[in-house]
Amino acid sequence: MKKHLSHFQALTETMDGNGLSARLNTATENLSGGQRQALSFLMATEQRPDLLLLDEHTAALDPKTSAQLMTQTNQRVTEEKLTCLMITHHLDDALRYGNRLIVLDQGQIKYDVRDEEKAQLTKEKLLSFFDIIE
Repeated sequence: MKKHLSHFQALTETMDGNGLSARLNTATENLSGGQRQALSFLMATEQRPDLLLLDEHTAALDPKTSAQLMTQTNQRVTEEKLTCLMITHHLDDALRYGNRLIVLDQGQIKYDVRDEEKAQLTKEKLLSFFDIIE
């Protein structure tokens, strides 16, 4: 671990704002939820996976920490040109991030939209896919 400390220090500093870089010698169970999520994300992206699967990776976080992790996730995915499949129930995040949006309903693809068409979507339109609003 000691020979890799400077690498891990630099890597965790990319996740600024959560204090993870100052807690490299702290046991994982003693990290905050946001720090654990950031650490998990860094570990998952360190080896540049062919597909990064994020299954509600901000679900248990407070709004501020969730927003920070989403910003950092977007930055790393964009900079590293990673293919990422993000599963979320946060409609704002679904609209804000990524270049493709697939809406599932009862396990079936109900809507699949990309690029410019996705950019035109609103939260109300997205909700209408689930027959929540008319």
